[in-house]
Amino acid sequence: MNIREKIEKLRQEIEYHNKLYYEQDAPEIQDYEYDLLMNELMDLENKYPEHMTSDSPSQRVGGKALDSFSKVSFRRPKLSLANGFSPEDLRSFDNRIRKVIQDYEYVVEYKFDGLTVVLNYEDGLFVQGATRGNGVTGEDVTQNLKTIRSVPLKLKGEDNLEVRGEVIMNRKDFQKLNERREKAQQALFANPRNAAAGSLRQLDPKIAARRPLDMYVFNVEEIEGSFETHHQSLDYLSSRGFKVSPYFICKNIEEVIGFCNEMNEKRYELPFDIDGIVIKIDHLKTREILGTTARNPRWAIAYKFPPEVKETKLLDITIQVGRTGSLTPVAELEEVQLAGTKVSRATLHNEDFIKDKDIKIGDMVLVRKAGEIIPEVLQVNFDKRTGQEMPFHMPETCPTCKEPTFRIEGEAARKCVNLSCPAQVIRRIAHFASKNAMNIEGLGGSLVAKLWEEGFVKDPSDLYLLYERREELTKLEKLGEKSVDNLLQSIEVSKKSSLHQLIFALGIPYVGEKGAKNLAEKFDVLDDLISAPKEELLSVQDIGEKMADEIIDFFKLESNLEFVEKLKSLDINMKEQKKDTGQDLLKGAKFVVTGTLPSLKRDQAKELIEENGGKVAGSVSKKTNYVLAGENPGSKYEKAVELGIEIITEEQFLSMIGK
Repeated sequence: MNIREKIEKLRQEIEYHNKLYYEQDAPEIQDYEYDLLMNELMDLENKYPEHMTSDSPSQRVGGKALDSFSKVSFRRPKLSLANGFSPEDLRSFDNRIRKVIQDYEYVVEYKFDGLTVVLNYEDGLFVQGATRGNGVTGEDVTQNLKTIRSVPLKLKGEDNLEVRGEVIMNRKDFQKLNERREKAQQALFANPRNAAAGSLRQLDPKIAARRPLDMYVFNVEEIEGSFETHHQSLDYLSSRGFKVSPYFICKNIEEVIGFCNEMNEKRYELPFDIDGIVIKIDHLKTREILGTTARNPRWAIAYKFPPEVKETKLLDITIQVGRTGSLTPVAELEEVQLAGTKVSRATLHNEDFIKDKDIKIGDMVLVRKAGEIIPEVLQVNFDKRTGQEMPFHMPETCPTCKEPTFRIEGEAARKCVNLSCPAQVIRRIAHFASKNAMNIEGLGGSLVAKLWEEGFVKDPSDLYLLYERREELTKLEKLGEKSVDNLLQSIEVSKKSSLHQLIFALGIPYVGEKGAKNLAEKFDVLDDLISAPKEELLSVQDIGEKMADEIIDFFKLESNLEFVEKLKSLDINMKEQKKDTGQDLLKGAKFVVTGTLPSLKRDQAKELIEENGGKVAGSVSKKTNYVLAGENPGSKYEKAVELGIEIITEEQFLSMIGK
């Protein structure tokens, strides 16, 4: 056997094991043995580069890191689907079709909860892949897509085609990834979708290669030739080597509704997350007759599942002390599987919530995840009360510092007012360092708690003295020299944070990010804010009586003024760095930003709007001028359509400000 034949044999063997692992979930060899085969192939290709090919499985390990993603403009817009939330919505969708066409069938597929991508093949070889972006322009993520083993690098045939698919992460792989990140003291991903999206958008393909990504194809976008039905096109894609979205044929809308209800019950039995069902007209000629709107095809709809609700036992109610001293009751639950994860705790908000819902320790309660993320108690199942349940009373002393707690008239929260309370101090430091405050990277809650417990910090200003104790820091568990140096560098950089970041970092009650920005715009220097009379504070946009009183009370406290002076002595920036754009291109225009934008983070988009004289709101109303929408825009997009408000893409927005 010559070298070329040996390389080809290795490639075939590796692709065989890829198929077993990713398509049939039936691996025959361990990861270690697989890695040995891959290493042998890479060694031979390095020695004999003349035998290297673009479809070799060695291309999946990741190449050179990129500085940024280039943009890809699609030949045809990649439309999104309209959403339905109830059987009535689906019947209304069907009625609209029946007014035009009487004879048709539906094909239904899983609505994968991942990141949509578009792949191009020339002569059977994978040449380019991009995120869907805003449907008109996406990001070129070809090198990262090559690292996904279920993405064919070479098709079974010399086809020229464009397909659309979804990059996902299976739940068990997601859990393993988060376990590894937790051990490495890295931030955890919130859910598999975030993990998949974050992994695919890594500038270093080697990082993407280490993430357990998967992909399902669900549509032929362009091809030489044609099909009669959508399900025929899916069968064709499967025959060419793609991992294809499972599909089911339904003769009418009632069958569709039955399938949606069935899958709502069974969705967590699947190895991956789905958040609904996609319903499409199967016959392609019928689709042409129905056509599309500017944003959605008229022949398809996405049915979104309602949040899953489970019953479990409330074992106890514990108290969590926040950075402002608020005591939040937390339900300690008998563990239950909810929305694909194990849940054993849920928020109970405040003592009024417990009273209104008549919640007692020992109750059987209904629990769901708000927004599929945060567990919350909905209500008590009173039919299952035994009489043995115990009423709950908020503690009169703080569970952390044992000092008295108070409930201020007119407020729902009971508070610990001891500013030296350890629970508050730790959370205040973590808030001070958080992304939208002083943005000290690598300083999460667990590390803050460790630094506090070991006596390194007693208040946020102590962070700026940590450089004096570098050697001691390197001896802490899980903190090596590199981690410590990165942390100290990030702390040093944070000294130059803007005034509005500092104001937000101070943790003044009721002063959020928007309020902090408005205050910094009015008062260029922190001292001016400290000495401002109430009338002047009330003249600031969105600052009302309550917020103005809190600001004045905050700076009345001698301890807070001493803290500010300490920050000054440590060279923390106390002035707002005005960005002089020289133009008010968006003056007076009100924007709402929603969805995932192709290149801008949401904070960056908001900053650009404000720099150019515009204003950003959190919800859509009749006063909104523009909705800047990216991928998966959700209910804000639908509200804008309903009100007839102009919806713009990132590309259109950047054109508006001359970028």
